[in-house]
Amino acid sequence: MKNPVQKSRIPDGKAFVIKELVAPFFDVNWHFHSEYQLFVVLKGRGTRFIGDHTGAFREGDMVLTGPNLPHLWKNDKAYHDPTHGLETHGIVIYFPDNFLNESVFQLEEFEGIARMLKLSERGIEVTGNTNIQIKKMMIEMLQLKGTESIIQLLKILDLMVDSKDCKLIADAGYINTNKESEKDRMGQVYEYVMQNFQGKVSLEEAAQISNLSVSAFSRYFKSRVNKSFSDFLTEVRIAHACKLLHESDLNISEISFESGFFTLSNFNKLFKDRMKKTPLEYRKEYKLAFYLRS
Repeated sequence: MKNPVQKSRIPDGKAFVIKELVAPFFDVNWHFHSEYQLFVVLKGRGTRFIGDHTGAFREGDMVLTGPNLPHLWKNDKAYHDPTHGLETHGIVIYFPDNFLNESVFQLEEFEGIARMLKLSERGIEVTGNTNIQIKKMMIEMLQLKGTESIIQLLKILDLMVDSKDCKLIADAGYINTNKESEKDRMGQVYEYVMQNFQGKVSLEEAAQISNLSVSAFSRYFKSRVNKSFSDFLTEVRIAHACKLLHESDLNISEISFESGFFTLSNFNKLFKDRMKKTPLEYRKEYKLAFYLRS
């Protein structure tokens, strides 16, 4: 991974930028930037990191991230192997932290949007009917120009205000303390974990990659991610297990092993601690919800 990206994505003279992304995999760089970002996944699966939160993503995943909130949509390993012939597709909108010169959002009519944008400092996941509506509007927006495109963006933001389909992602206590001067240290740690979480992951090796002692690395990592390295690794493994429970017919023991857990009892305990239900209960509830939607 490269350094956290700080350069603005919005050319001078434009209020915002919308891009359609089609590539074998999404950006591999863990990064943060000064713009708001609204991103929807139209095709592609993997693990996403928003602030101190780790979770699986798939088609339809939609997130608004506020300025300087670290994020990464890391595709599964298969997307990085050309022999699989996989492709990702997404739409992203960037708009600046001083969107419409801020003063507009101080007016009473924009109070709801201003409040929602403030909350996006923790990241906002959009699901349900709001997700469906906004995804359609983002696709339409690719063809819009001038004031029509700005009006469409405002309509999208307005839909998110007070929507019950929107939920905050990062913990309330999360603060981005990462510095650009730290170069790619965190990025290398994320890459190391994602490449090795299905097997052995060593705190000592993560510390060595970071050029820190084990104790210094442990303090450094917790100050940046708001949790211990061990808890972070467990979250990555649980996110992968959830994905397998959705997408595969593997039994629970096989999923435990494929997710990097070496004993079934430990997997069941950690899964229930974090998901508040057993893996089997989680799979049954997901399949029922999928059946009801279809």
